[in-house]
Amino acid sequence: MATITELAKLAGVEPPANAGEVSRISAIEGASADCVVFATDPATYEAAARSAAGLILVSVTVLRKLGGAGLEDARVLGVPDARYAFALIARHLERRTDASARAEPDVHPTAVVGEGARLGAGTKVGPHVVIGAGVSVGAECRILANATVYAGTTVGARVVIQAGAVLGSTGFGYARNAATGEYILFPQQGTLVIEDDVEIGANTTIDRGALGETRIGAGTKIDNLVHIGHNCLIGRNVVIAAQTGISGSSVVEDGAILGGQVGMGEHAHVGAGVILGGGAGVLSHKKVRGPGQVFWGRPARPLKQYLRDLARLSRG
Repeated sequence: MATITELAKLAGVEPPANAGEVSRISAIEGASADCVVFATDPATYEAAARSAAGLILVSVTVLRKLGGAGLEDARVLGVPDARYAFALIARHLERRTDASARAEPDVHPTAVVGEGARLGAGTKVGPHVVIGAGVSVGAECRILANATVYAGTTVGARVVIQAGAVLGSTGFGYARNAATGEYILFPQQGTLVIEDDVEIGANTTIDRGALGETRIGAGTKIDNLVHIGHNCLIGRNVVIAAQTGISGSSVVEDGAILGGQVGMGEHAHVGAGVILGGGAGVLSHKKVRGPGQVFWGRPARPLKQYLRDLARLSRG
C-alpha cells in the first residue's frame, strides 16, 4: 500500500486533501477503490470518474479543457503528464510490493548460476536461466525464462532481461587469409557492461567486446529481437525498437531513438537525440547528427529531404 500523499510527492505535485491509500494500478474498467487509473483526454476522464478507482491521475491540460471541473472529485490528482505519472507510480508500487523479498535473490530451481557469480538483493532469476561464472548482477533485477548471461558480463541494478535474451555472446568478427579465402575468428575476449535501469527485450542479443567492452548506458530501453554487435557503445536513455541491427564498433549517443528495423553498419555513429525512423539505414563509418531531428530512408537522411527524394522518384 502507498498513501496518495506519498504518490503525489513522487509525481512532483502538491498532495491533495485525500488521505487515502492505494495498492495497485488498473485499467479503468473494473478498477476498485485500491486502484490507480489515469486519463489523458476528457472522454477517458469521464470514464475514470464513473469508476470506483481510489486515485485518478489527470493531465493538467485535460483539467483545463474541463474548466477545472475534475478537481471537484477528491480522487483526482492533476499532473503534467498522466501517462508518465502512471508509469512512475506503477514502478513504485511494484518495488514496494517486492520489498519483503529484497534480502536474498530469488533463483528458480532450474536456473544455472556459475561459480563466483554474484546476484544482488531482491534479484529474481527465472526458469532455465543460465548465468556464467563470475557474472555480476545488481540489486532488484529480473532475469526471465531461458535468458543467458555469459561470463564477462556485468549487469547493474534494476535491469530487466526478458525471456530468451542472450548477453555477452561471442562477437561476429573474423580475420581473412587473402590467399586462401579462409576466415578465422578474431579474439573475442572483451566484456559487456549493462548499466542501471536498462530493459532488454525478448530474444535480443548483445555481444561482448572483442578486446574492449560493449556498453549499454543507464535507462536505455531495448525492444524484442534486437541485435547489438561487439564493441558498441549505446548511451543513456536510448530507445531501440524491434528488429534493429547495430553492427560492431558503432556508437549511439544519449537520448537517441531508433525505430523498428533500423540497420547500422560497422563504425557508424548516431548523435545525441537523433531520431531514426523505421527501416532507416546508416552506412558503415557514417555519422548522423542533429538533436531532435528525424532521419529516414536508406541511407538515412533528414525527413524533408527523404520526402522530396520520394516525390521526385514518383514523378519520374
